Amino acid sequence: MKIKPIKTEQDYEKALERLDAIFDAAPDTKEGDEAEVLSMLIDNYENIYHPIEAPDPIEAIKIRMEEMNLKQKDLVGIIGGKSRVSEILNKKKRLTVDMIRELELVLHISASVLVSNYKLAK
Repeated sequence: MKIKPIKTEQDYEKALERLDAIFDAAPDTKEGDEAEVLSMLIDNYENIYHPIEAPDPIEAIKIRMEEMNLKQKDLVGIIGGKSRVSEILNKKKRLTVDMIRELELVLHISASVLVSNYKLAK
């Protein structure tokens, strides 16, 4: 096992290739330990150089709706009437505190995600 820090994109690509080759290694084996350490190094590098930004609140709602096979009409009564739901999902209006509370309960999206700032459509 020749493990070293990932400092460049080339190091990163090599680490990914090696991890792919040993990914199915059994735990508590030489290759299994190597895969575990490589995973941590890759994760650290990705968090620094390839961070994934959290979606804005409306995108988070849409993603969760898709995961739960919900349609826009399914939010009627949760965040308001049909037109209000449309305004929210099209970023014409902002979420209110009451809407955030309901969405947190129904869609199981953290309020900390839902209170994030986002731009309204023009």
